[in-house]
Amino acid sequence: MTDLNISIFKERRAKVASQMESNSILMLCSSNIVPRNNDTTFPFRQDSNFYYLTGFNEPNSVMLLKSDGTAYIFCRNKNPELEKWDGFMWGYQAAADEFNFDDGFDINDIDQLAPQIINGTSTVYALVGKNKDFDQQVIKWITAANSMERHQGNIDLKNFSNQLGMMRLVKEDSELSLMRKSCEIAALTHKAVISKAKVGMSEFDLETMYLNEFKSHGSKDISYTPIVAGGERACILHYIDNNQPIADGELVLVDAGCEWGLYASDITRTYPINGKFSAEQRAVYDVVLEAHNKACEAIQIGANCTDPQKASELSLSQGLKDLGFLTQSMDEIMDKQLFREFYYHKIGHWLGLDVHDDCPYSIGEKEVTFQKNMVMTIEPGIYVNQTANVDDKWKGIGIRIENDILATDTGYENLTSLVPSNADEIEGLMQ
Repeated sequence: MTDLNISIFKERRAKVASQMESNSILMLCSSNIVPRNNDTTFPFRQDSNFYYLTGFNEPNSVMLLKSDGTAYIFCRNKNPELEKWDGFMWGYQAAADEFNFDDGFDINDIDQLAPQIINGTSTVYALVGKNKDFDQQVIKWITAANSMERHQGNIDLKNFSNQLGMMRLVKEDSELSLMRKSCEIAALTHKAVISKAKVGMSEFDLETMYLNEFKSHGSKDISYTPIVAGGERACILHYIDNNQPIADGELVLVDAGCEWGLYASDITRTYPINGKFSAEQRAVYDVVLEAHNKACEAIQIGANCTDPQKASELSLSQGLKDLGFLTQSMDEIMDKQLFREFYYHKIGHWLGLDVHDDCPYSIGEKEVTFQKNMVMTIEPGIYVNQTANVDDKWKGIGIRIENDILATDTGYENLTSLVPSNADEIEGLMQ
């Protein structure tokens, strides 16, 4: 059914209900089957927010949660004929029983029943903006409920995204257990492939090795499309072609992670295909690693979630100046953000059920601060494009180092430390 104890989902719903206004209802929808091309579909992956509160892993489903804790599931009815083609279906009554809902209904009846259920409430919550089609459905149901004679006054529609996002930010022990496993598999995969990488291998060869290693460790699904970028292609942040040869002497940047129990890992390593960093590659690599370490040190309970970004910018800017990439004073470099020519992305993102976890970085004008059991990726990089105003020996170098970092009472824990980040250790793996 699920990799988590089913009682956890009811406990989460109770926690959500306690944050809702009295006489209100929260409505969430599942993911649906997405067509790939004629008569085929993409593999189904449940909506993370829906899964977080239900544990239910079927498409075409809707959850209604009342502020008093009463919860309903709408899903597909049991259909033995369809099961011959698509496999097991719970059916709405069994789904309600097994997943601790107060009642279950056929999804085909939701247009009739939803307005009746929300009639008489003062507020309907939804994750407004996450799914525009579902937003329109909710508005339609509210309109129908507002038209019922016994309802007095209009029902307000309010966004619950921030409240649910803040809940998801702080991981439960059971979630961390799944994340540790996901991170372990991803780290062991990177370590194994790095140790086998050799001159003559292409980006495609390496990608295949990563995918095979994930599966060999029991992870069926990747958490995102891998990036395997040799040479100057590493300067393209979202490069996913992964189909070019890697020349002797080039670096290869690999950004790849997997899922375990729907929880994501996310690791990037950059290494020389021939097993030995050149002097220039090593110099840039060490600057990135220092920035990575400084950013990790900025993760402290109560610190702003942007503090690692600021730490990475300061460290990288000093490194870029030391390398001669930037010649201005540090004050000018920071004031004008001149480092952006070589470091043009954020330090990282929240991690959990989504690889870019659906959680806020600020509420209004107030930044989110680190709490125990939040997980953030730390992934500084330097990318020297062919157009950069530097000596030719530096051009085409793209380096990123990424680990998954847990905020703890004493600072931080690197969940992906099983694969080395240090250049000497990487070279040692490749000998």
